[in-house]
Amino acid sequence: MEFRILGPVQVRDGAVEIPLQGAKQRTVLAALLMAEDSYLADTELSWFLWGDHPPATLSAQLYTQVSRLRRRLGAQVAITRRAQGYRLRTGAARLDFGEFQQLAAHGQSALGAGDYRQAGGLLRDALVLWRGPVLANVSEHLLRAEGPALEEARVAVLAGLMEADLALGRHPRLVPALTRLVARHPVHERFRAQLMTALYRCDRRAEALAVYDRGRRLLVGELGIEPGALLRDVHRAVLASDPCLHRPLGQWRAGAGDGPGAGVRH
Repeated sequence: MEFRILGPVQVRDGAVEIPLQGAKQRTVLAALLMAEDSYLADTELSWFLWGDHPPATLSAQLYTQVSRLRRRLGAQVAITRRAQGYRLRTGAARLDFGEFQQLAAHGQSALGAGDYRQAGGLLRDALVLWRGPVLANVSEHLLRAEGPALEEARVAVLAGLMEADLALGRHPRLVPALTRLVARHPVHERFRAQLMTALYRCDRRAEALAVYDRGRRLLVGELGIEPGALLRDVHRAVLASDPCLHRPLGQWRAGAGDGPGAGVRH
């Protein structure tokens, strides 16, 4: 059996999709899955289903929803009750988010170790698990509560993948992708720094500086803050035409005394 929450919530048994009865049943399933084998309190489950307006028969309706889900999933999955909460144990079943987390962790570890080819493969495999907008067919309450954290995890993997591909010298083909990412995430400084690096390596130094200037105006004008250390470092390196920009970003920023300007002859 396989559970999927990275997109519309689905359950599959081999090649067959197990139909779920409406948004409430999908919401209960997704909420229990995201509790990761811990007990989910009735109060939380109620809020995911009904927000600030739970029914007077709350306990009975929760029991009914969980009982229907238990029957739908069959004996392969255990849903247990303790005190004021429910727990779903997936056993040998697969959960796409669990697989995503494992691939992402191994990929980020490989990235930190400088194994960029392996990192890129693992992070790309993690992103393949996403089938569309996360939790696309559950209640708005669950989506608002859990959707941003899931999306943030996806964005972190995307940033890691861009860094791995930059380290492998793939900057020409990354410029369009990073341009789109900066447009979608305009205050994400890592994407902006990566785009500046890719543009610089493509002999588009003026455009790289313009990307910084637009980002700084946005950060100062809308958030009242200056760019962080990463963007400032890359900006100084571009201004100085520093050779460090042709090395992996994590390497030259981590090296003591090896930051922007270290490789420039005066």
